[in-house]
Parts: sequence; structure tokens; C-alpha cells
Amino acid sequence: MSKLASSELILNNNNSVYHLNLHPHQIAKDIIIVGDPGRVSIISSYFDSIEHKVSNREIVTHTGTLKGMALTVMSSGMGPDNIDIVLNELDALVNIDLENRTIKKEHTALNIIRLGTSGSLQEAIPVDSFVISEYAVGLDGLMNFYNYKQTSIETELLEQFYIQTDYNKTFAQPYFIKSSSKLFEKLKDGCIPGITATAGGFYGPQGRTLRIPLKETQLNEKLRDFNLNGKIITNFEMETSALYGLSRALGHNACTVCAIIANRFSGEFSKDHKKPIINLIEKTLDKLTQ
Repeated sequence: MSKLASSELILNNNNSVYHLNLHPHQIAKDIIIVGDPGRVSIISSYFDSIEHKVSNREIVTHTGTLKGMALTVMSSGMGPDNIDIVLNELDALVNIDLENRTIKKEHTALNIIRLGTSGSLQEAIPVDSFVISEYAVGLDGLMNFYNYKQTSIETELLEQFYIQTDYNKTFAQPYFIKSSSKLFEKLKDGCIPGITATAGGFYGPQGRTLRIPLKETQLNEKLRDFNLNGKIITNFEMETSALYGLSRALGHNACTVCAIIANRFSGEFSKDHKKPIINLIEKTLDKLTQ
């Protein structure tokens, strides 16, 4: 089997993966991903024990146990570009022999749950509620660089998306991708299911304008009004489509649950956004360890 070149699989001097700064024994197969590095210690404070604490740049990792279950919580930073790094290096930790730089014959599947914050694109979805992403629509374009299989439903969603929204062809081609059914069923109670739109930025790509005029001034309205057989776009954030797409391509399970802290059409922002985040963390940990 051919070895992966040093320029492709980049390792640190201690043989840890380059950006995560982790060794294979320092992660569990069940991983919680958050954007904010400060949220890692909040989640790991619920653990019964912590065996590993590693940090590098915006990526902080804690691995321990809760009710006898091994768990890792890790920050990714913001955006699909960071998810591209985190997912590929997590996969390398379990599916590549780092010492010999060869792909392992036996595949290991990770369970990856993103807990995040998000803005609602439907006025009826209130702040402080939870949305679980049954599907994601990637406006970021990341997965267009990868070869992976899409389902007939995902293809139909994309076709209808172009028809219903008259989406600007100068933007990156969107893609639809479904969550892990296994994780979705495990986490869905108490959450509003829907399609999550993932943007490659926080301002213009999510329809916000400060001093630069927007090329598409009705983006949020077009997303809000999309509907295919009851499947609607519920919220906006910056990571889920990349997480789902890369997990699909690499053979992992992924699901996102977000606390809604803003409603883009009512103009409301959560009065205390930390409370629903803590509530989401506690409920998710309970579901994972049942």
C-alpha cells in the first residue's frame, strides 16, 4: 500500500495530527463539536473524569467519561473551512496508520454531534428553542471539491432549490446533505426538525449588510419560503453542511442540534442566550448516555 506524502498528511514532530495536535488514543468514538473554545470546559465539567486536555490554536479538546461512556468534546472554531480541517484530521486519527502513513484496512466510524447556536429563518421558530438539522443545505461550496454520493432526495432538493429561489448562479453551487438517521433519532426529542442553511460567512453570506451592499438582497426571504413536500429551511449557521458532507464521504455519523438565539424575521435576540445553550448541553449529554 502506498504511503501518504508528508505534504498531504501533515504531522507534528511528536507524530500528532497537525492542527488538532492529537494522538489516536486521545479521542473517543463519540465526539461533541462546538464552535467556541470556551464551551469545551463547560461541557467537560459534566464528565465524571477527564483523561486528556489538549489545545492548539482555536481547537481545544477534552476527552473523558460520563456514566461509563467515553466522550470527547472539541472546539472547531467557526466556518466550514475549519470543519474541513477538523473532520479530515479526526478521520486520520482512526483510519490512517500515522506511523506508517498508510490507510487502515479496517474502517472505524465516529459519531459526531455538533452543538451550536443559530438564527431562525422562520418567524414561528422562537428564540431559546432547539432545532435539529435533518438536512443541511451548503451555500459554502466546500463539498463541491470532493467526490461523494448524493441521494435522489438530495438531488431533488437541489433542483427545486434553484427553481424556487432563482439562486444566483455566480455563487458557489449549493448542495443538500442528510444527517445520520441513527443520531437524528437519538437526539430529536424536544427539537424542531428542519433543513439548516450553512453559510461561508456571518455577514453578507447570511444576508447581513453593514457598509458593503449585497449582491442578493432577498436571500433570507428566498430561504424562508423554500418548501419541498413540507421540508423547509429552518435556520442559518456556518458548519453543518460541511460536517454532514465530510462525514458522509468519510463514513462517519453526524448530527447537529442548535439553540436558536436570534430570529432573523422577528428581529428578536435571546435575552440570555447562555441559558438555552446550557439546557441544550444537559439534554444532549443525557440522551447520549442513556
